[in-house]
Amino acid sequence: MKITKTKFPEKSVLSPRKKDFDYIDSFQGELTDCGGNIDISEIGKAFFTSGPKWGKKMFAFRNKAVGIFGLKTGSEAETRQKEKNFKCEVGERMGLFKVFDKTSNEIVLGEDDKHLDFRVSLLVEKSKVDPDENSLTISTTVKYHNWLGVLYFLPVRPFHKLIVPAMLKNMIGQLEKNKLYTV
Repeated sequence: MKITKTKFPEKSVLSPRKKDFDYIDSFQGELTDCGGNIDISEIGKAFFTSGPKWGKKMFAFRNKAVGIFGLKTGSEAETRQKEKNFKCEVGERMGLFKVFDKTSNEIVLGEDDKHLDFRVSLLVEKSKVDPDENSLTISTTVKYHNWLGVLYFLPVRPFHKLIVPAMLKNMIGQLEKNKLYTV
């Protein structure tokens, strides 16, 4: 399965505001064997169970480190507890992430904090390569509020560029294995 860096999708609900963001990236992969419709809530749920083990350890370290400075954190134990009842509806929270928007083909997760705001878009579209397949794009946007936001994201950025493609690959594998879409 090939994951590629791509342009920010114009069809994303975040697209009209993209000039307002200080950082943007997007990664895309193809969902094979799913010419039907994808259940966008299942995509959202898969996001929370697809992180690589090394990424989860880094996130736990991040939570310990930034908690000292009063920044928002989310525990893995809290996330695991909520997973069973999580419907991926606007306003719901899962760990550090809040669901900000949801359409039939996109979920926007993120958080607003005193140092920065971030959004993660999970967008499903018909594949440009094969019209019988769908593509899944994860896009991340960041808006800094102050120098602390810039300083915070400086060491996060290179790891972010490694974690997101790994998560996307795991998500696609999980969705294809479990056939978490409607036909």
